[in-house]
Amino acid sequence: MKKKKLLSVLLAGAMSASIFVGCGSSATDWDYISNKGELVIGVTYFEPMNYLDADGKLTGFETEFAEAVCEKMGVTPKFQKIDWDSKEVELNSKTIDCIWNGLTIDDDRKSTMDISTPYMENKQVMVAKSDVADKIKSADDLKDKTVVAEKKSAGETVAQTDEFFSSAKYVSVDAQAKALLEVKSGTADVAVIDYVMSIGTLKSGSDYADLKVVDGKDFSPEQYGIALRKDSPETLKKLNDAIQAVADDGTLDKIAEKYSLQDLLLVKKK
Repeated sequence: MKKKKLLSVLLAGAMSASIFVGCGSSATDWDYISNKGELVIGVTYFEPMNYLDADGKLTGFETEFAEAVCEKMGVTPKFQKIDWDSKEVELNSKTIDCIWNGLTIDDDRKSTMDISTPYMENKQVMVAKSDVADKIKSADDLKDKTVVAEKKSAGETVAQTDEFFSSAKYVSVDAQAKALLEVKSGTADVAVIDYVMSIGTLKSGSDYADLKVVDGKDFSPEQYGIALRKDSPETLKKLNDAIQAVADDGTLDKIAEKYSLQDLLLVKKK
């Protein structure tokens, strides 16, 4: 009899523990974020999106955009530099809570991550030294030239799949900024990068003033979104609502104008 009672107690305890664990596992992604009070934002550094200013402070369009959105969401933004090639691993392991760094929306990414409403349009462009850029008129002009792009980026997809690059030699690098450095140093002839990056970096007085966008040759129209962990509907709704709120109060327009990106915005005041 005592053994039966003991067994009953143990079974009851096990069931209680099981119920407790089950309840704990029902916590949502938003519960996790709101309980710690911060949104860890995965970024890489490139102008005009996220970059270090002369004082070493992180700034840029997406830095300020994220700060404004996080204020509406009631959480503190914490920016974490990531390896773009490992962005989904870091997201799913909760090293970061979102990827907010010129992320191109496509079907593959939508199948593995929740992605916000599109907030900006973009395209891929070729960047070369001025004397080279002026001579690129057709695919034949890339013969024997080295083309670089960031690994696992929209630029890499273009460089590897578009017929225009079929006669070129392709080399991947670990960041868009590195692609520009390769062209500037002469170790590559052409970089395929985001158009928005060209706006921020190829300006008079910059380190890349001797580079230019190849005229009349752009590829892969696309839209940017913010990526969250898959199946995070509450976080996604709060994020989208905050994006719209930042647009409605005029903050988003002001930030975009500061970085000459206002013509690319997709989110408008209601």
